[in-house]
Amino acid sequence: MQWVNRSTKSSNNLLLLPFYSVLKKNIMYNKGLFSDWVPKPVQLLIIVLLLAVAMPLGGVYTGNISFMVGSTGQLTEYFMWANYATTIGMGACMPVVLRIKMRFKVRDKVVLLLVLLALLSYVNGTTTEPAIIIASALVIGFLKMMITIELFLPLMMLMSNRGIFYSVFYTFVLVVNQVSSYYAVEISILYNWQQFFIIASIECLIMALICWVFMHDKYFAMKVPLHYIDWLSILLFVSTFMFSAYVFSFGKQQDWLNSSKIINASVAAFLSFALLSIRQTTLKRPYLSFKIFTKSNVQNGLIMLLFLGMYLGTTSVQNIFSVGVLGYDQLTNAKLNVMMIPGLIVSGIVAIFWFKKEKAIRMYIFSGFASMLGYAIIMYFSMVPEFGFERWYLPMFLKGYGMGSLFIAVWYYTLDKLELDDMLAAIGLVLVWRTFLAVGIFSAIFSWFQYQFQIESLGNLAVYLDGMTLTSQNLPANLKSLQINAILSANKRLFGYITLTGFGVLLYILTHHFGREKFRYPRFVRLINGKSVIARKRLREKNKLAQELQDASGSTL
Repeated sequence: MQWVNRSTKSSNNLLLLPFYSVLKKNIMYNKGLFSDWVPKPVQLLIIVLLLAVAMPLGGVYTGNISFMVGSTGQLTEYFMWANYATTIGMGACMPVVLRIKMRFKVRDKVVLLLVLLALLSYVNGTTTEPAIIIASALVIGFLKMMITIELFLPLMMLMSNRGIFYSVFYTFVLVVNQVSSYYAVEISILYNWQQFFIIASIECLIMALICWVFMHDKYFAMKVPLHYIDWLSILLFVSTFMFSAYVFSFGKQQDWLNSSKIINASVAAFLSFALLSIRQTTLKRPYLSFKIFTKSNVQNGLIMLLFLGMYLGTTSVQNIFSVGVLGYDQLTNAKLNVMMIPGLIVSGIVAIFWFKKEKAIRMYIFSGFASMLGYAIIMYFSMVPEFGFERWYLPMFLKGYGMGSLFIAVWYYTLDKLELDDMLAAIGLVLVWRTFLAVGIFSAIFSWFQYQFQIESLGNLAVYLDGMTLTSQNLPANLKSLQINAILSANKRLFGYITLTGFGVLLYILTHHFGREKFRYPRFVRLINGKSVIARKRLREKNKLAQELQDASGSTL
């Protein structure tokens, strides 16, 4: 009898073994972020707060670069380099972010990252050494991408549609960036530029405390080792684009190819990328994958992102006009970026309805580039010293709508139908291409042409100058007027060339297939052979169905 009870007990244990394994798995792993007792609305609120704190973080903030230059006495180019370094750090993290995500517990990782970001922000707010700020900006970009990926998955599961997720996420992030840039300028004016870094550091510490209380201490999935990460490839990736960033930042100041430093940096960037590409062919688990760049949507998406960079690069030309000609101070100039927020919000709302209705993406992308073209046309006709502040509303609305719609739609199209492994292995390059290379290339080009056009304009105006028009009494006023007219002429020419290019971009968008087949053979056959083709096709389908029914009936009998 005892033997029967013992055997029955052991059999019950065997039956319960699968339930024990499931329970153990639930105890060890949790694909969410928060503990079970945290209400869903509170979880969403914490995610939004984390995004609002983490996404605007950077080594520098474009709004207060002028204050940093005046306080430290360093060149503006150093802080432009630091601004690019944040994006490069984000791109370097992307290929390994999923492995890092699965290696550590969620709460431990997020809290530690927030504390490190707080420390780096404090360092940037207390140092005057550009090299420290540049290195800190690079690490900030690398760390904040680890936090951002933690927030992607819950939001994507909540929205269940990748297009709607991009619509909400990019609209929120772009709006938060504009608001943070404005307050960076305002706080720098009221106090000093260091205070905004200190405030960002305090925000990170507060969020670290909140995450420690509300997040769970479990792994996301099975723990994976970190020794598979190829740190040499990461170093080559960083060196490639940091040398490129040096070229884009210091090119004008060093007179481009007339400087040995620019030539050496260009050669170093090329060699680093060559070594990076060669190394990927020898690794069992490569850091980067170039396979997706053979796909049509990725190639055309990169072209569209390059055109987007052309329009975003006009910010430098716009700042020359607003500050150099109209005489705006830094706070008034920062308000221009805030004017883009209504356009950003409208683009997000339109995108949500567009993806919900599952409409073709071509016309939405067309509307984005058309808005950017409208902005360029308005600025072309607005290059006058009498341009009023209220006249900025329409062009900045169009620029905001174009930026939001193109960030959403072009990114969606570029990464469409890609496998997760291939996408993660190459998204770092695409991210750096979109946010750094495309914008940096056109910003450098516009800066060079703007300077050359000014010199040419001054030479043309010098024909009408002589001792009768330039006397000792009116010389200062006339020289200032000449300089302003030269700036206006140079800006007008630049926006004119951008406008002409913009019409070509719209033609390219209208003629691109966006994943649809340009030529369908079955439709052509029907057109040539008439209804007989359709009749034969229906007869074959009918015979096939009858055969399947016959086989099914036979097997049933």
